[in-house]
Amino acid sequence: MKNLTSDVIEVEDSLEAANEWFCREKLSDGLPIVPPTRERVERMLDGADRDPQEIIGPIPPKWAPATVEKIAINGVMAGCLPEYLPVVIAAVEAMIEPRFNLYGVQATTGYVGPALLVNGPIRKKIDINCDAGVFGPGYRANATIGRAIRLILITVGGGFPGDTDRSTFVGNGR
Repeated sequence: MKNLTSDVIEVEDSLEAANEWFCREKLSDGLPIVPPTRERVERMLDGADRDPQEIIGPIPPKWAPATVEKIAINGVMAGCLPEYLPVVIAAVEAMIEPRFNLYGVQATTGYVGPALLVNGPIRKKIDINCDAGVFGPGYRANATIGRAIRLILITVGGGFPGDTDRSTFVGNGR
């Protein structure tokens, strides 16, 4: 059993009730999520040899700490497989670098969305599509890793449209 410290929220035992709660609390991108049960989060954490309470860094504009556990929770919600977790963690590490200006991404009136380029052996190992239809359907790794990043920006950083995210026009890739 892993050392998990996130609050446990009790909702009716149905996918609909869980999704309604996440949408109502502004902790969703509006698409159905996979409820992050303790068992699912522990399984996700098996994908990376990291302490669940390790703080990767603060996510603006709330400047809340993104722990490995919080990143794993969002990976579950997005539909990631455990072997994708190291890539999602690496993406968060990259986004919190001052040169990236994550605060500007999260609190702007312009359309901004992070793009992730993955290379090396991990790309083939987890079947990231980098060929025809790269932004299209059919590749779980591409879709869920990107979605996990967006969910982290919403749930940890507080970048929710109309609140801190003041973008007027947004595409469905954001």
